[in-house]
Amino acid sequence: MERKSKTNHLGEKGNIKTFVLDTNVLIHDPESIFAFEDNYVVIPIVVIEELDGLKKGMNAVGVSARKALKIIDSLKDIIVPGVAFGKGKIIGFSKSAHVGAKLDNGGRVIILPSPCPQQSPDNQIIETALTICSSADFPAPVIVVSKDVAVRIKTNATGLIAAQDYTHDQTSVHQQYGKVLHEGDYANGILSTRYILQGEDLFCITGQNNKYQVGRGRVLFDKIKPQNIEQECAIHALKRPEIDIIALEGAPGCGKTLLSLAAGLAQVTKEDPLYDQVIVIRPIVPAGNDIGYVPGSKEEKISVWMDAIYDNLEFLFKSKRDFKKDNKHISYKPYQYLIDLGLLYLEAMTYIRGRSIPRRFIIVDDSQNIRPIDAKTLITRCGMGSKIVFCGDVRQIDTPFLDSTSNGLSHVIARFINEPNFCYIKFMHSVRSPLAEQAARLL
Repeated sequence: MERKSKTNHLGEKGNIKTFVLDTNVLIHDPESIFAFEDNYVVIPIVVIEELDGLKKGMNAVGVSARKALKIIDSLKDIIVPGVAFGKGKIIGFSKSAHVGAKLDNGGRVIILPSPCPQQSPDNQIIETALTICSSADFPAPVIVVSKDVAVRIKTNATGLIAAQDYTHDQTSVHQQYGKVLHEGDYANGILSTRYILQGEDLFCITGQNNKYQVGRGRVLFDKIKPQNIEQECAIHALKRPEIDIIALEGAPGCGKTLLSLAAGLAQVTKEDPLYDQVIVIRPIVPAGNDIGYVPGSKEEKISVWMDAIYDNLEFLFKSKRDFKKDNKHISYKPYQYLIDLGLLYLEAMTYIRGRSIPRRFIIVDDSQNIRPIDAKTLITRCGMGSKIVFCGDVRQIDTPFLDSTSNGLSHVIARFINEPNFCYIKFMHSVRSPLAEQAARLL
C-alpha cells in the first residue's frame, strides 16, 4: 500500500521519515548523516556527549569520534533553539523558517536535548525518539538507527517506534563471487580478475573476456606446493604485478596468510625485488582497536598480537641459529634477519593512519574485523608500486557492531568487484589438518 504524503509545519510534503541515530552509527561511519537522502536525521544530545568522551583516543574509535564531531560542527543551524519537553511531548518548539541544518540532498539534521537526562544513554536515545514520535513537527515514521542489537530490541519492544541497523554500507556481494569457475560456467559478467578450470587447463580472465592460460603447479619458497585449485589461483594472483588489490576469503587453515606471506617475501628477497618491504597489518580487536597499556616498546606491544603471523613465519623458516652473547646461549629465529634488515615489518591498525606507503607488499590479516572506513584508510595509504592483500573469514568476526555484511573485507569485495586490477578468491577447504577441516565443517 502506498504511503500517503504528509505535510509538516514547514509546508514540506513527501514520504520523508525521521531517523534517530545511535552513537555507534557515527563511530562506524562518521559521514552517516549524509546517507539518509531527503529525510530528517535527529542526533540526541547524549550522542554528542558520548562522542566527546571517545574523541581523546588515538585509536580508530577516537579518530571516528573526532571526525563525526567536526562534521556536525560544520553544519549551520543544526541546534534548534527554544526546545522544551513536557508530559512526554515537545513544547515551545521553534516555528522558525527552518528546523535544523538543511543538507544538499534535501534532508535535515537536528540536535535535540534529552527529555530524560537521568537515564542511561541508550534509554535517552529511545525516549528522544518516543517524544518526537508524538510531535507534529517531525515526519512519521520515526526510526531509531543503531548497530547495537539490544537497543533495537528495546526500541521495537515499545510498540510505538521501529528500529533498524545502519544498512548504507552493508553488502552480500562476497556470497556471489570468488569461486573458481569450471568449464561451462558463466564468466560472471564482472570485470575483476577471476579464474576458470577447463579440463586440466587453468585460465585467468580479466575484463569482459580477456583470457590467458596459467601454468599449473607453481611453488613458493621452494617448499610450498598448492594443495587445491584455489591455492593455485591465489599464488598466480599474488605474483602478478598488474593485480594491485586482492581479497582472500575462507575458513581458518585454508592458507590465506601463509600464501600471502610467502609470495610477498619471495618478491622482496629476489635479486631484482618488485617491492621494498612486506608489511603485515592486523587489527587489535581485544583492546577495542587499541594496544592499550601493554608494557614495552611499540614493537613489543605489537608482538603480543602477532602470534598468528609468527606461526606462519616459523613454518616458512624452520631452522634456528644459536649463538652466544654474554655467556648466554641465544636462539636467533631465522626470519628475524628479515625484520632486522627492514624487509619485513609488522604493524597494527592503530599506527597506519597518515602514512604513505610506496613499493610495499601489504597484507591485512583478519580483515573481517576492520570497518569499511578502516579499509578505505588502508587502501588510500598505498603509494606507487604497492600491492595490498586482504585476508579474512567473514564468518569469524570479533569486532562489536560488525557482521558478515558490514565489515571491511566484504566492503572491499563489493566496491572493487568490477575493477580489472582486483582479484577475489574464496577458499573452499581447510588444509591445516583433517581435524581442522572437520571442525570448520561441523562446528
